[in-house]
Amino acid sequence: MHSHSHNHSHDHSHGHGHSHQHADPANIAQGAFIAGIALNGAYVIVQVITGFMTNSVALLSDAGHNLGDVAALALSLFAFRLAKVKPTHSFTYGYKKTTILAALTNAVVLLLTIGMLAYESITRLWHPEPVKGATVAWVAGLGIIINSVSALLFFRTKDHDVNTKGAYLHLMTDALVSLGVVISGVIVYFTNWYILDPIVSIGVLIVIVAGTWSLLKDSLRLSLDAVPADIDAEKILELIKKVKGVENAHHIHIWAMSTTETALTAHVVIDKDIDFEAKMKVVHNIKHELLHQNIQHATIEVESEEVPCEDEEC
Repeated sequence: MHSHSHNHSHDHSHGHGHSHQHADPANIAQGAFIAGIALNGAYVIVQVITGFMTNSVALLSDAGHNLGDVAALALSLFAFRLAKVKPTHSFTYGYKKTTILAALTNAVVLLLTIGMLAYESITRLWHPEPVKGATVAWVAGLGIIINSVSALLFFRTKDHDVNTKGAYLHLMTDALVSLGVVISGVIVYFTNWYILDPIVSIGVLIVIVAGTWSLLKDSLRLSLDAVPADIDAEKILELIKKVKGVENAHHIHIWAMSTTETALTAHVVIDKDIDFEAKMKVVHNIKHELLHQNIQHATIEVESEEVPCEDEEC
């Protein structure tokens, strides 16, 4: 939760885009994303072609898996790019939210692909078909190398952003999945036990569903402007109340502007006996505290006990 806080301590231009402060990791990560997309994209094409040639649903499922990764990597790269687009009069937040919508689309497309592959694999359980085990093993072996290399590209920057960390873990999981397909291909080659191919395929699909489910859940949450999963609204409320000069706070709304940026609005009752300058200082301190909680865009409405809030929510 505090992964970004060390960057913020010296930055007092609160409320303006903070994309500048981790320029270096972002650029390194951007290179990693581009390389990862190129490597994995080429590999998916190889897998799909050989999957049909060798008649292996395990390879095709693994291709579906890797396609999901390419989509996730492309999405994160897209997020980096879009975060830099300047807001306009019509799009006052820029295009940050597209990162969330893309994550949602990504999850839905993956689930549809899984459905098709699952149908094919289950059919094969009853009617196993010959599979060219040796080729399957070679192609999946290539997958272990590609996924491991791609994961290492992210190793340096994996602690800087949820997208890069996700990419790193995802690629490591994939290397293991490819290992499963290699073992299956080798066994099929020596034993002609063809039913193993759809069994492994179903295993791979279960791994993908597990990964995609959380992506679907998180992106749906964020689309509905829920509080991001790594932020505790109760804790934030307490934190605001603890700031010196704050008497009370209510009406707190916290939502994600993109997969990496969070916004908050709150009504804060400030000690009526302090002057305007001091009140502004309190607001500044609140924003500073929120920045350490990874909330970059805070809008604070100041109230006093005498002038109660007129909102319908009050």
